[in-house]
Amino acid sequence: MSDITLTTPGLLFSAISLLLLAYTNRFLALASLIRHLKEEYLKNPDKLIAGQIENLSKRVVLIKNMQLWGVASLFLCVLCMFLIFADKQLLGKWVFGVGLVFLLISLGISIREIQISVKALNLHLKSMENKE
Repeated sequence: MSDITLTTPGLLFSAISLLLLAYTNRFLALASLIRHLKEEYLKNPDKLIAGQIENLSKRVVLIKNMQLWGVASLFLCVLCMFLIFADKQLLGKWVFGVGLVFLLISLGISIREIQISVKALNLHLKSMENKE
């Protein structure tokens, strides 16, 4: 196995940072929507609104987990860089590998969250078609 340099884990910094920013934006958008729907539900209790809030709550949990695994991946990239700097090449490689696995987990959860989102949108559009 060849040695990795400080730039190898450093390459993931910008990618992980942008990914975490996207996750945060999704979280903030969902939080705002949940607050709006809650107010609407309190004024006019409706099963559809309650179902939407439940769906959004599940997605918020997924986004929280996406962020957790993404931050853990970034943490391990930084740790890997420290280990390489401290001339612990083999340990640095293993830490970097685990960081990549954590990033894969984060991306996998993101795929699931997107699937749930698309399914909810399709149901919403279908209910609009039925009214017409």
